[in-house]
Amino acid sequence: MENLKIKNSLCAVVVLLLVASCKAPSVLSTKSTITPPETYSSSTDTMNIAKISWKNFFKDKYLQDLIDAAIQNNQELKITLQEIEIAKNDIRLKKGALLPMVGLRAGAGIEKVGRYTSQGAGDATTEIMPGKEFPDPLADFTIGAYANWEVDIWKKLRNSKKAAVNRYLASIEGKNFVLTNLISEVADSYYELVSLDNQLKIVKENVQLQKDALEIVKVQKEAARSTELAVQKFQAEVLSSQEKEFEILQRIKETENRINFLLGRYPQEIPRDNSEFSSVTSPLVNVGIPSQLLENRPDVKQAELELIAAKLDVKAARAEFYPSLDISAGYGLNAFNTRYLFTFPESLLYSLVGDLTAPLINRNAIKAEFKSANARQLQALYNYERSLLNAYLEVATQLSKIDNLEKSYSMKSQEVAALKKSIEVSNDLFRSARVDYFEVLMTQRDALESTLELIETKKEQLNAVVHVYRDLGGGWK
Repeated sequence: MENLKIKNSLCAVVVLLLVASCKAPSVLSTKSTITPPETYSSSTDTMNIAKISWKNFFKDKYLQDLIDAAIQNNQELKITLQEIEIAKNDIRLKKGALLPMVGLRAGAGIEKVGRYTSQGAGDATTEIMPGKEFPDPLADFTIGAYANWEVDIWKKLRNSKKAAVNRYLASIEGKNFVLTNLISEVADSYYELVSLDNQLKIVKENVQLQKDALEIVKVQKEAARSTELAVQKFQAEVLSSQEKEFEILQRIKETENRINFLLGRYPQEIPRDNSEFSSVTSPLVNVGIPSQLLENRPDVKQAELELIAAKLDVKAARAEFYPSLDISAGYGLNAFNTRYLFTFPESLLYSLVGDLTAPLINRNAIKAEFKSANARQLQALYNYERSLLNAYLEVATQLSKIDNLEKSYSMKSQEVAALKKSIEVSNDLFRSARVDYFEVLMTQRDALESTLELIETKKEQLNAVVHVYRDLGGGWK
């Protein structure tokens, strides 16, 4: 009869726990409403330069060596690699929670209880063996093994482990994203450095041209065909161009140091190709279709994996509303004296306990954590949608830039050719005193500025191709 009452009580407790668990809140639906367009333009070509490795994309051997050094030594990349290790260890932690916790225990103690207590009175009237009383004070020696295990009934622990796995995969994509940006930064800085070298060469050639014109003005002044004003104007123009030299030299040094920083080293000269900058050709751009961004863009893949992990976190947080089953067990030896510790079966100690628990009344903490998990899930969804939208717009912007820069470079090339011809004409006319010095000065100045702008446009063209390669997700493969 007594056993029946106990069973009924236990059943009532279990039913109460199960009823309480039925009140778990529902999970919000987080399905993305953003899908990329079918094409970037009217083209549906599936060829994509993002699938080309950076070693095959960049043909300049000097640039290849710089990128390789950056991958080996860049501090930001090294920091990201440690984040991967942290995420990997979190998987081990979550995986360990699925298994029983098993340990060994050894202990020793002594206890003195009052004679006029129930325990003291009982010990005083109890014999360990015939004719031998309980010792007072009473020592206690224990050695044994113990185990604790939370039975993953509602997949709380498994979902937590899956979330950790997805965050680990997301950290790898984060590393890939850092890598694509690093390669892009090195390439941008390298092309800027080469363009500055060419600008410096052009300025030096212009200085020599102005010095030649200055000598002509001085001769004309001696022949009373010109004035001191013209001489000073030409002299000032020479000094202004020489000043440009030092400005460019400083920019070269700054660009070299920026590259050295990306390569994780102290200042040193950057080796580069000194051939004619205008002859540098950029790779053919094939962008494929926008849906390939989901596969190629590391930041989009990272955001997608973070969203999956956040959804699993919500499931794990929801499982906290359900009853949890914990099983604990112990097995060992226990005695008040070490000489009895290995006496079998008298010193044998074992236990097996199962606990079914669930929150009934104050569940505010669990509710708060669940709401926070839901909010983080929505954050991850919006971040994914933002990453996808940003990826498409970046590619579309660079494609437009490449097209407009190509047209601009063509026009600028014609302008430079016309101005170079005008320099020859103005010099001939100046020698024959058919134009004044001001026209010669303005022609030289316009030609210099246009040539420098042409080099700058060429650099922007190369950078735009690098950027579209980066924006398509190229560089990390």
